[in-house]
Amino acid sequence: MATTQRADKKRRQAGRDDGITAAGELGLDQETLRGFYRQMVVVRLFEDAAQRSFRQGKIGGYLHVYSGQEAVATGFLATYQDGDKVITAYRDHAHALLLGSDPNAVMAELFGRGTGLVKGKGGSMHLFDVANGLWGGYGIVGGHIPLGVGMAYALRYQQSDAIVQLYLGDGAIHNGAFHEAANLAGLWGREGLNPTLFVLENNQYGMGTSIERATAMTDLAAKFDSYGIEHEKVDGMDLEAVLACARRAVARVRETGRPYAVEALTYRLVAHGAGDFFEKYRTKEEVRTWRERDPIGLFEQKLLASGMADERALETIREEAKQIVDEAIRFADESPEPALDEMATDVYADAAE
Repeated sequence: MATTQRADKKRRQAGRDDGITAAGELGLDQETLRGFYRQMVVVRLFEDAAQRSFRQGKIGGYLHVYSGQEAVATGFLATYQDGDKVITAYRDHAHALLLGSDPNAVMAELFGRGTGLVKGKGGSMHLFDVANGLWGGYGIVGGHIPLGVGMAYALRYQQSDAIVQLYLGDGAIHNGAFHEAANLAGLWGREGLNPTLFVLENNQYGMGTSIERATAMTDLAAKFDSYGIEHEKVDGMDLEAVLACARRAVARVRETGRPYAVEALTYRLVAHGAGDFFEKYRTKEEVRTWRERDPIGLFEQKLLASGMADERALETIREEAKQIVDEAIRFADESPEPALDEMATDVYADAAE
């Protein structure tokens, strides 16, 4: 299939039309809309800076950035309420930042410094900030999915009305852990005991393997049918579409205690990982086609067209975002290495507790 045709097909599957959702339909004021733009720009600039730092040898381990997918986490995490839990895979920087983690601490964690979010011991793929609702990024593909489903069961067992937002990639959906966990979610959900919102971030590739080469059933959302979990798709490049979908989905899961799934059709505009230099699995033409639907650029155009912001206001936001990221890099650079006596802390629980 030609690149442009493939992109057009993905957009049609997401149910996108060419009209612009009026901000008023979502009940969002100017300040809120500009706030969303600011969040996405901070994430993008943070990821750009992290990628440069990795290539300068300042970040060890590995690094996966979120560039191109910002609208998904921004839209869904806008619905977060105190008590909810968020769990995701290894492309996790954006989720931490959007939930309120200190950018300085997140960058320091990537640098492996003692001032990092988890004291420099987790790195890029294992961010954790329980105080802000983030119950981990996980490096093992699919390994976090049973944990998220189990947390959702625990919430209802404790008679809480909180929910779990469980993020997974298109590659993880073929993992056995996904199928086992989804089956339990559907089973427990029949009794209203599994408030899991599965957010499937379909960025078209599991590492370097396209969806079409990974599964005979390319309608990934439909895989949830096997487990009695209702689902829908959303254009993950359109922030307003994601916001509207997230509101519906979160309200439904919170009210019913039943799992629900959303396949967000998105695209990473960068390589799979920071060391993925050649990207032989996709063409430059394909990337250029998707760049035309960069979620930040699309939202910027909507803000300008609706009169919610002018170019001067947007430039001010971009400058402020750059200052935040520059400060995060400075902080991480100047932070100390973890103390040796930290090596065994936070590894085992205290039996007395």
